[in-house]
Amino acid sequence: MSGKIIKVSGPLIVAENMADCKLYDVVHVSSRHLVGEIIELRGDQASIQVYEETSGLGPGEEVVSTGEPLCAELAPGLITGIFDGIQRPLTTLAFRYGSRITRGAFVYSLDREKRWHFTPKARAGERVTAGDVLGTVQETEIVEHRILVPFGVEGEVLSVEEGDFNITETVARIRTEKGVKEVCMLQKWPVRKGRPYREKLNPDRPMITGQRVIDTLFPIARGGAAAVPGPFGSGKTVVQHQLAKWADADIIVYVGCGERGNEMTDVLNEFPALKDPATGEPLMKRTVLIANTSDMPVAAREASIYTGITIAEYFRDMGYNVAIMADSTSRWAEALREMSGRLEEMPGDEGYPAYLSSRLAEFYERAGMVKLLGSGDRKGSVTAIGAVSPPGGDLSEPVSQATLRIVKVFWGLSASLAYERHFPAIDWLVSYSLYADKMKAWYDENVGKGFFKYRQFVMTTLQEEASLNEIVRLVGMDALSSRDRLVMETAKMIREDYLHQNAFHEVDTHTSLHKQLLMLLVIYQFYTLSAEAVDGYVDLGDILKCPFMEKIGRAKYIEEKDLARFDDLIGEMSEEIKALGGGGESDV
Repeated sequence: MSGKIIKVSGPLIVAENMADCKLYDVVHVSSRHLVGEIIELRGDQASIQVYEETSGLGPGEEVVSTGEPLCAELAPGLITGIFDGIQRPLTTLAFRYGSRITRGAFVYSLDREKRWHFTPKARAGERVTAGDVLGTVQETEIVEHRILVPFGVEGEVLSVEEGDFNITETVARIRTEKGVKEVCMLQKWPVRKGRPYREKLNPDRPMITGQRVIDTLFPIARGGAAAVPGPFGSGKTVVQHQLAKWADADIIVYVGCGERGNEMTDVLNEFPALKDPATGEPLMKRTVLIANTSDMPVAAREASIYTGITIAEYFRDMGYNVAIMADSTSRWAEALREMSGRLEEMPGDEGYPAYLSSRLAEFYERAGMVKLLGSGDRKGSVTAIGAVSPPGGDLSEPVSQATLRIVKVFWGLSASLAYERHFPAIDWLVSYSLYADKMKAWYDENVGKGFFKYRQFVMTTLQEEASLNEIVRLVGMDALSSRDRLVMETAKMIREDYLHQNAFHEVDTHTSLHKQLLMLLVIYQFYTLSAEAVDGYVDLGDILKCPFMEKIGRAKYIEEKDLARFDDLIGEMSEEIKALGGGGESDV
């Protein structure tokens, strides 16, 4: 079925004689075979967003529908892959066409020639349903790629073969009610449609990130959704890079949506050099990158988010815990706004379309911890973390507000903290996590029953510091009592020695939960012992001059293999305060 172009408006074209087409069908535009997607139908006219540069197009040129929606190709070869917003492999395109993508260039998303060794798990005669594992392919040293029975297929396995196959060759034959189904390693899935699962579960354990301000104060659950809003230069991208590097997810899907090209270059350069802490292999061997930078066609930004979440769900269905980083959803929303304006739709707040909130919800609601299809009690999760770039840092703008109504974790970045060189610049006074209380049992069992006690102490101290700062600004520090000055000093210790973390220091860049607990214990003991000493008329200034103060400041650089040094530090602190006449009995 084909039509003719009657209007061209930037990335939007309108074609007539398209009455037999369906919404979201993929089309090829003009003799250049530009890729587009139908986003609106009126009578026999179709509005099409084109994912490539449209200069040179004119009325009368042909538009041909493929009759299929935009689909992601899912098979071995995804891991370590670098794709654009519609899953074209950028490495292959660069090899064939040079550093700039040629318009109309066609290349398969995944290599059809490369052969993978397929190891069967199912046996002939066995009955299987959608989601069962037919066999495995060792895709990288870290990732075992599980080949699943496709959705909608159920029946008896007639044959399944071990050997080397490309992704389009038949590896198994299944007798179904509709006849014999030949299964290959390649599956396709419409990117705008969530992949099915059996049941959605309530998240009850954290995704450990190694970032102290996150793991301690504002944890995110496996299968949760978080937003990272902040103004320009506040460190959104660095926070997401840190999470991609150190989060205890099995698979990372990183979507650079409308961001600067040099930021994606940093990822490409860093990830192969960084080692996965669990396996010692390069982090790239468990990562999929989708790069849709700011100079690429705006319409492809909208597709890149859906392509990324579909790939994440595919690995979730294998039983993996997947984290998807979207940087940034504001650029995606701007693409929606541009296309909505060209469609002449009624604008909502600040020109964004009225359906902005529902589109954001469609993305974040595809995150979650789920029971998977197939036999057995397998589980998998997708954790979604989206950066938001509000103009001027104004969190009252529509994208930020719509996102906050959906997600349960809010890591609000502060320009003032960033200017003070405090990173991660997550503002502890405005950020929150609605998962924390649900995960208390997990922390008590796996980290220590004191963890949440110390967490509450940290939160309370930082709140008290904010209140005391008002007094200090009015009448000065000398007007405070010794106890209040101790609160201020403890809060300073929390901010500078605990929450501040150097992403470029080989030790400080990642902190285990056990080390976090010990660091919190040291600060808690400092406050407890010092408060007892101050009440016994010991001068606070004398305590702050003790040698242990410098050691507390450097405790973040203690390596994981030397954590016994924390016990020595607590003992030393107790002795030095006791020598000042402050009792100094630790309650460790």
